[in-house]
Amino acid sequence: MAIWKDPAPAAKASEPARFDLASPEPPVATATEPASAPAAPTPIRAVETPARESVIAADLAIEGKIEGAGHVRIAGKFKGDIKVQGNLTIDQGAKVSGGVSASKVTLAGELEGNIASAQQVELLQSGAINGDLKAGSLTVAAGSRIRGHVECGWGKDDKPAKTESGSAA
Repeated sequence: MAIWKDPAPAAKASEPARFDLASPEPPVATATEPASAPAAPTPIRAVETPARESVIAADLAIEGKIEGAGHVRIAGKFKGDIKVQGNLTIDQGAKVSGGVSASKVTLAGELEGNIASAQQVELLQSGAINGDLKAGSLTVAAGSRIRGHVECGWGKDDKPAKTESGSAA
């Protein structure tokens, strides 16, 4: 006995179930047209998922090391090295002490340390860097502060041209 009511009416026992087993016939070659090969299956693409963002909230202070492939947003205090393949955002009022390596760095807070490698660095009006910076491109807003050595626009294999005295031009 069933506890629920089946919404589909039951099939009559005297009537057999019908299945259509007809299969398509292979193409027949004619004198003017050769037989076509069966179509190759369509490749299935992996669904691209957007990278997730990890957040260190404004009321947190953490000491350690961050490594990974996602995006990181710091609104509190962090002491240690950060190495991510995604984006790093340091919010206004946040403070980071340590080395940074990320695809894109957006800085509205304070960074005390070096940006070792980044494709793009954006220093916002309230941002401050106390350390060396090496990036593919740098955007600096009026009112921001930076103290340290800056190298921008150089590729990974490019090196500054040397003068006869051996110093960079």
